[in-house]
This record gives sequence, C-alpha cells and structure tokens, in this order.
Amino acid sequence: MKRHFLLSALLLLSTAILAVSAQNARKHELPKLPYALGALAPKMSQETLEYHYGKHYKAYIDNLNTLIQDTPYAGMSLEEIVVKAPNGPIFNNAGQSLNHQLFFLGMSPAPQSQPSGALAEAINKEFGSFDRFKAQFARAAAGIFGSGWAWLATDKAGNLRITTEANAGNPLRYGLIPLMGLDVWEHSYYIDYRNRRAEYITNYWDLVDWKVVGQRYDRR
Repeated sequence: MKRHFLLSALLLLSTAILAVSAQNARKHELPKLPYALGALAPKMSQETLEYHYGKHYKAYIDNLNTLIQDTPYAGMSLEEIVVKAPNGPIFNNAGQSLNHQLFFLGMSPAPQSQPSGALAEAINKEFGSFDRFKAQFARAAAGIFGSGWAWLATDKAGNLRITTEANAGNPLRYGLIPLMGLDVWEHSYYIDYRNRRAEYITNYWDLVDWKVVGQRYDRR
C-alpha cells in the first residue's frame, strides 16, 4: 500500500515537472510580415523575400527551436538568448532570428521616409543632419568585409551609435539597443543586385520605415 502510494506520488510529481517544463518552453515563430512578399519591389523583389524571409530566416528560427530544447535557453526571449548565449550555434541562430525580425519588420512599401520627434533630434545632435547620418551609415555597411550587419543603435540615455557586426552580431551584446539593422549577407541582395552592394544600400533608404524605428527609440 505504501509502495503504491509512493509510486503514485512520484508519477504525479513527474507529470507536474513535465507540465512546468512545457509551460516554460518557448517556441519561437516566424513573424507574419505586415506587407505582401511582392510589396517591396522593385527595390526588393518577391523572389528575394521568398528566399530571404521564407527560407533563410525561417531556417534560423527552426534551427534555434531545435537547439534550445532541454537547455536553459528554452524559456528565454530572443533578446535574452542573444545577450546570454556564448558564441556558437545557439547564439548564431538566435542572433540571426532577432536580426532578421528587426530588419523585416522595420521596412514598409509606404514608409515614413524620414525620422521625426525625439529620434530626429538625436540624429541631428549626433551626426549633424539626417543626410550625414545616411552617408556615414552607408559607408559603414559598404565597408563590412564578408557577411554581417550595419546597425543604428542607442544606449538607454538616447545617445546614438552606428555599429558594424560580423555574421550574427547584434549591439545587444555590449549593452546597446538595436533600432535599425541592414543585412549585408549576400543572400539579402544577390538575387536583385548581384555583387552591387552599394546599390542595394542606396535603395534600402526607400524601404526603411522611420515610424517603426522611432517607436523603437522611444521604447528604449
């Protein structure tokens, strides 16, 4: 009788542990785009979106969900994983998942074409003007050797920085808040521009939605 009671109690405890574990596990998902796959053409074609968003980005999400199973990262947000994971497969896939989320959700077929409000003031203060910011950012993006990202980031006080990161890098790794990230991995532009990265960067300005970027700045 006592043994039967003990076994029942252990079974209930195991069930409770599994339930808590399942509840704490977080399945990361590919976010739905706020525009159709062909809506950014001709600056960014539907074919590019089908591969970049539908295959590359999705693969990072799928890989991350597999890699974090039964690890301390299973219940964490993308931001937490990017900050806490050491360099390696989990960080790479979490970083690319977050980077692509910021990239794709920061564009629009009908964007606010210039920053406004507090972000506009911060850009003018740090870079002198919006045009000077764009020129400096474009040079940084064009100068990245190999694969990586160019970022506009801020600290919590609102001071802006342009940073460049290799591979899956993100400014969160050293305490900054990413506002706008430009993907300069070749898969982001090769279908439309082949090796003309500078042209891709120039056309990116017609897609950036400064309303979204400004909202990210205001939430810092």
